[in-house]
Amino acid sequence: MPSTSTARVLAIRDWPRTERPREKLLEHGPRALSDAELLALLIGSGTRGCSAVELARNLLGDFGSLRTLLAAERARWTRKGIGPARYAAIQAAVELARRHLHEELRSGQPLTTPQATFRFLQAQLRDRPYEVFCCLHLDNRHRLIAFEELFRGTVDCAQVHPREVLRQALLHNATAVILAHNHPSGGITPSPADEAITRRLKAGLALMDMRVLDHIIVGATQCYSFAEHGLL
Repeated sequence: MPSTSTARVLAIRDWPRTERPREKLLEHGPRALSDAELLALLIGSGTRGCSAVELARNLLGDFGSLRTLLAAERARWTRKGIGPARYAAIQAAVELARRHLHEELRSGQPLTTPQATFRFLQAQLRDRPYEVFCCLHLDNRHRLIAFEELFRGTVDCAQVHPREVLRQALLHNATAVILAHNHPSGGITPSPADEAITRRLKAGLALMDMRVLDHIIVGATQCYSFAEHGLL
């Protein structure tokens, strides 16, 4: 690692070529870079006496984790000395990642395995500070027609109205749906209320010849599938 001794902090451009984040990425690919190096590329430059990599490393230490850092509100970034341009660049990268996962679902391939759905839902819902109830509307080949946030709630509850779920499914001409909601607490164990609303929605949608393929709970690091646990 380049020296950060008392005399002078070397700018990244003065580092050996093999240690510069941009050159490392171009030569070895993004997987070769640490979290701090990837973040440094988005930040663009450091501050007086602190390179971009060192600034990124300090930010990761202050926030505690990459996930907490990326989900933090703008005010927290400002308190760390990160201005609107740098904050916007980082949030743009996060949103591009979410849209990339959305495209994976929109590629026209049927949802034959839950892994892509889990990844997409985690990117969309995991870091919400409030509960969100969503629906993935599918065609008769189980391809995604639309993803919708239907209801928002508090830190531990979102009021779900079956009539609205049915109305939106009819509007999209869906033949099947996947229900999903997050638990801001981070846990994935379904509550009695979660199980009850799933039964109500399954029965209501069945009257219109629509299947509920799954109900997925998004937690901090995992997802819970009602279908995999025999609850549908």
